Amino acid sequence: MTAALRTEPRTVRTVCGHDCPDGCSINVTVSDGRILRVEGDPDHSFTAGFVCAKVAREGDLVQSPERLTTPLRRTGAKGAGAFEPMDWDEALEEITTRWREIRSRWGSTALMGYAYGGHQGKVNRNLLNGVFAALGSTHVDSATVCDSCANLAWEAVAGDMPGTDPETARDADLVIAWSSDLVTTNVHFWRIVQEARRRGARLVVVDPRRNRTAQQADWHLGIPVGTDAALALGVMHVLVRDGRCDRAWLERNAHGFDRLEAETLPRFSPAAVEASAGIPAADIERLASLIADAKAPFIRIGTGMSRTRHGGSAVRAVALLPGVVGAYGRPGAGAMMAMSPRSGLDLGALRNPTGAPPPRSVPLARLGRVLLEMDDPPIKALFIAANNPAVTCPDSGRVRKGLEREDLFTVVHGPFLTDTARYADIVLPSTTFLETEDIYAGYGASYAQYGTAVVPPVGQSRSNARLAVELARRMGLDQAPFSLDHAELVDLVIRDVAVDHAALLAGGPVRLPRPQPGPEFGTPTGKLEFHSELLAAQGLPALPDWQPDAPADGRYPLRLLTAPGHFLSHTSYSGVAFLRGREREPAVVLHPEEAARRGLADGELVEAHNDLGRIVHRLRVSDEVQPGIALVVGQRPRGEAVAGTVNDLCDDTLSDIGDGATYQDTRLEVRRAPA
Repeated sequence: MTAALRTEPRTVRTVCGHDCPDGCSINVTVSDGRILRVEGDPDHSFTAGFVCAKVAREGDLVQSPERLTTPLRRTGAKGAGAFEPMDWDEALEEITTRWREIRSRWGSTALMGYAYGGHQGKVNRNLLNGVFAALGSTHVDSATVCDSCANLAWEAVAGDMPGTDPETARDADLVIAWSSDLVTTNVHFWRIVQEARRRGARLVVVDPRRNRTAQQADWHLGIPVGTDAALALGVMHVLVRDGRCDRAWLERNAHGFDRLEAETLPRFSPAAVEASAGIPAADIERLASLIADAKAPFIRIGTGMSRTRHGGSAVRAVALLPGVVGAYGRPGAGAMMAMSPRSGLDLGALRNPTGAPPPRSVPLARLGRVLLEMDDPPIKALFIAANNPAVTCPDSGRVRKGLEREDLFTVVHGPFLTDTARYADIVLPSTTFLETEDIYAGYGASYAQYGTAVVPPVGQSRSNARLAVELARRMGLDQAPFSLDHAELVDLVIRDVAVDHAALLAGGPVRLPRPQPGPEFGTPTGKLEFHSELLAAQGLPALPDWQPDAPADGRYPLRLLTAPGHFLSHTSYSGVAFLRGREREPAVVLHPEEAARRGLADGELVEAHNDLGRIVHRLRVSDEVQPGIALVVGQRPRGEAVAGTVNDLCDDTLSDIGDGATYQDTRLEVRRAPA
């Protein structure tokens, strides 16, 4: 017998398409259609030649034996996971026939479909959404489970201006990671912070948890959950009191600081903040002094602080802090939450081909309520791609009840049989980013890059973009962008980007020209807005503020804190057994005092519960959290825990700005799990 010929390994440069701010350029070594190795691109200044521990195992994810390889039709009860194979033509015909029947009887808004952030490619993420926009279906505001509150809060302060370029932070002399665990969620910016520290910069972490970044910081300021705005306003009070504001900068470049100073800051003396929010007055004084003394203070804002009822005020207050000392515009100074605005990429033509406003819009953060309660018309058909709402949405028990409806025709497009896919009538196998071609622009750095496919699709998997074109054709949508080929779609996205298009399409990272905040801001006044007329016109507070929460229900004395897992930051990584093992089984973390108060020991099974639901996880006792907090790391599939997933405990109350989810407002109790 003749041995099969093997090809020599080759290395392909492409882009990481996971939902992460870094947007890494990566080098993938392949042979005979299999991934051998994934490494960082040393020729990309931000990626700097390394990848995170998760993406290093991307070959295991692409080649996982758990991958779906063929379309499936449900044969058992919804949620049971019983399916049989079907072919693509049969699946697409059944889907589009059902959609036409539903539109004919109930109208277009009885359809609801969306693709979210499991694939960050601009074409693959947006073209499917464009299909549902063109059909006139109910629009899903998918960002409400993640960053809608934080994004609108930033816009209220700085308009469509991106944050300070993170690569300039190497010139900072003070870096504050505020509600952001850089080591876990922004590791390539962490490298820049380390470079700044070698030059003498100090690192402060403001976070309720002593996370991986806090463990390596010069100072961890551990604050109670939900008190970020109180701390920021307390610091501003001290800066005003001590004459440390940059009055000249504020006069030229800010709008409404005088009103904040007169109407809000007098209530936020360090003593008052300590009494109401529990933050030591000495810590407020110390942070104010560090910011005032710094020549180039840089604040990296995380979105975790926005996931409370008053999350918008929190983000606004923290984003305004650098302006009080005139730091915006100084080299290496200012604040950054995201670099997405003003990228120049034209996504509107993909997301909404007609340009018409949606006839009806709903927040994904209330998906369970929408599926069970919406009428006139009710949702009769649901399509989900690149998302796992049965795990990641608030009040996920209600979401699952909605997905159980026998009269709801559900289609899920994904690479694995997720908790959500188990409720689908039809499941379609999707490619991963390493099996597709697309254009990418990370939201935590200033680069765009064309990513090429490095291996063929697994089984019969199809990309979001290919599926979008096929669905559009079968539904009679023959206009652009659905009539364009892949190259034309990419050209549509990048046509207004002021870079060398040939260089961009060649596959290397290309730096996007972006303005820097200060003295220019993208607000109606052109200034940094302490007072927002846009918010006032919507009936929202024009000035950032903070109020103490109502007293906790005595039955549920603990407050939930959630955070991304270091090895499983999204459920999209759950298909990798190695990463599941590194993350360990789902756990509830309590401070030693709280564990002792309940007679609980490290390692035993506990039940976290409230009026919404219960979960059974392993207990971990650690002083990384403060008394009064129950920490659950990661949003893990239900099958990875003894019982439940953390969002079974979170209600669907929305934030003050942007209709965002309020996971961190959850109250609960923890007890020994019943035998």
